Amino acid sequence: MNTHWIKIGLLSAALLTGCASNDSAKIYTQNETMQVARARSGQIEQIRDVEVKPGQQLGIGGVAGGVVGGVLAGNHIGQGTGSVISSVFGALLGGFIGNQLEDNMRTKMAKEITVRMHDNGERLVIVQDADPALRVGQKVDVIANANNARVVPAQP
Repeated sequence: MNTHWIKIGLLSAALLTGCASNDSAKIYTQNETMQVARARSGQIEQIRDVEVKPGQQLGIGGVAGGVVGGVLAGNHIGQGTGSVISSVFGALLGGFIGNQLEDNMRTKMAKEITVRMHDNGERLVIVQDADPALRVGQKVDVIANANNARVVPAQP
């Protein structure tokens, strides 16, 4: 394997690591700033670990894997029509493997938090990153707008 393919692999890995999202209660996106959100008080009833997987889409991992697989297979397997066929199968296999690697890299652990609201007894379930540290029985605020909600420790 020459250094050209090593550089492609390293570039693909670097691009994949930049795709991770953050569902932290401490981080707001630019679109979430300057928006009205309501804060309601409640108490945590349950916390459980959950796994968050990325949606079903072909990301940079699948594209990069398809390109690398197609080029490698086309250059090293067969000649003429055989080379074209091996390129297609190499691209499909590379795309599948690249997509699986990206999914595995973007899969993360989070917390599913069940909160009993003080105002009406309603139970809300919100999934977010494990920060800030929360515990069952803790008084919290649920901060929500039309699109997002987060659980944060209540201020005394």
